[in-house]
Amino acid sequence: MSQTILLPIDLTDRATWEHALPRALDLASGGVLHVQTVIPNFGMSMVGNYFGETFIKRALHDVGERLVQWTQDNVPDEQEVHPHVTHGRIYDEIIRAAARLKVDTIVIGAKKPHVSEYLLGPNAARVVRHAPQSVFIVRG
Repeated sequence: MSQTILLPIDLTDRATWEHALPRALDLASGGVLHVQTVIPNFGMSMVGNYFGETFIKRALHDVGERLVQWTQDNVPDEQEVHPHVTHGRIYDEIIRAAARLKVDTIVIGAKKPHVSEYLLGPNAARVVRHAPQSVFIVRG
């Protein structure tokens, strides 16, 4: 079954993709895999004002190069894959990308929960609650 899959990852945290990538590849077999990483907002606008527009452009470019390298290193050559780097609130950007790319399923890696997280981390939980697509949570 050919599908379009979105796999949001954190390039600095192997746990976000180590177990989720094989599941995403299974689901995307014969279809398209979109891999997304999000550069988070700075939070308060007061903090963001200390970083100029050139900082964001440079960060998007640098992270984009790292994501392309990650896809080359981790996704088989026969799989059609498209890397995407976005900037904003992580869960909003995942939901927005899923809609824009018309994905069938979002595959999210999740660490084993701590008591304070009540089953899912805050970004994964928000995506599950608000995304109109199916969301596949893969535990490490």
